[in-house]
Amino acid sequence: MNYLKYITIAILIFSLQSCSDFLEQEPGTQTSIDELLQNKEGTLKALKGLYTEVEANVRSDRFVAYSDLQGGNIKFTPTSSGSSRGQISPALNVRELYSFEDTAENSNFKSFYDDSYDIINQANLILEYTPKLTDASETEKNQIKAEALTIRAYAHFLLAQVYSQNYSYTPDASHLGIVYNKESIKAGLKYPKRETLATTYSYIIEDLKTAISNYSDASLMTGPTYSYFNRNNTKALLARVYLYKRDWTNAYDTANDVITNSGVALVNTADFVTQWTQPDLPTSEALLEFSVPKDSESTITSSMSSYFGVNETTYANYVASNDLYNLYENTDLRKQLFISVNLSTLVNGVLVPVNYNFTRKFQDNAGYVAFRISEMYLIRAEAALENNKPDLAMADVNTIRARAKATLLTNTTNLKEDILLERRKELCFEGHLFFDLARNHKGISRNDGCISTVCSLSYPSPKYVLPIPLFNINLNENLQQNESY
Repeated sequence: MNYLKYITIAILIFSLQSCSDFLEQEPGTQTSIDELLQNKEGTLKALKGLYTEVEANVRSDRFVAYSDLQGGNIKFTPTSSGSSRGQISPALNVRELYSFEDTAENSNFKSFYDDSYDIINQANLILEYTPKLTDASETEKNQIKAEALTIRAYAHFLLAQVYSQNYSYTPDASHLGIVYNKESIKAGLKYPKRETLATTYSYIIEDLKTAISNYSDASLMTGPTYSYFNRNNTKALLARVYLYKRDWTNAYDTANDVITNSGVALVNTADFVTQWTQPDLPTSEALLEFSVPKDSESTITSSMSSYFGVNETTYANYVASNDLYNLYENTDLRKQLFISVNLSTLVNGVLVPVNYNFTRKFQDNAGYVAFRISEMYLIRAEAALENNKPDLAMADVNTIRARAKATLLTNTTNLKEDILLERRKELCFEGHLFFDLARNHKGISRNDGCISTVCSLSYPSPKYVLPIPLFNINLNENLQQNESY
């Protein structure tokens, strides 16, 4: 165990160093955690490196498609060349989970699990060292702590989505949540148990509320401000957490706060399509879009187009299913956010051109969109309905529909389903569908393009969550595995 402890800490040090250009030093001369975090400059380097790791984790080929793929918004493209040309098969890194057959021994999501806790550990290190800085003002230290707290909460929330059943799976959320780490490994290796989901959410909310109270109005980070956590997009995260917790009053109030006070507005109808298709810049209604990574010559090294892109010569793995595409009216501007391309596909042993719909949201050098203002309208709508204010809810849905030139709702008879449908159309490819279905206790139905051994799933099912990787179970005897794994 001591050996594993030192190995883990060594990996942690190297991960911090690599983000701060320290990794290339000669062996034996690497900067230690103590040296790196002893002043404001080093702490900000570590924080910026931490954002790089957060971006890479949420933009990984596993997580980026997970919710839309499992829920039925996404299908796979055919192989473009070679002996398998035209054949369609699941992308290698999601093959097992796509069929709801992921295993603890070789989990598709092991790297996501490990990287998430590495991110949490680094955030905790920053939180532990920042109060000791002598060259930073209290305002600056509070800003650093606010961002690290938000990153810690965000990573825990994503882990809870993937590894814990939804909040109302049990009446009091007493079922398994996740391990919530508030101390770094440097403070000593521990073997904690998983919290209940109720406790997990209470810790997430506590971190976010503390962060919000510590934010200043000015960022300390260099680069685009839309790529870093601030008071407004932290409130957006908090609104999402309240939504998943079914705390309708706080979900409504927090989403309303972001809509009213963030200064970020919905893109107007005339600019809606062009805003999504502009290269190198996020849509102006993004509350947070993580910057894409660049090399030393400022060349983009990877982006969301790696998974959703298409050009004259190549195309990526994922396209919209017709289950999604056919939901849009012809007048709906969001239908223009698809690029229709004929691809050679093997059908009954013969290569024929088949139409596929690629999303325009993530072409060129697109970054990972974490939060948009339109999501806040839909959170406010759902919370208003649950608070018995259907007229307010319908007004918010119609605000989104009017912007897209979709037919407006005229009654509230099926408003709950209308809101969930609007979320599916508005937030597609942004990681919501599967989690929306789970928290509303709905089954999975994948029709067009489904090549899984399991194309539907009835709720409840243990397969709504993934297995904790076996390596981690073996390392921590107190870590309880999810049911059926």
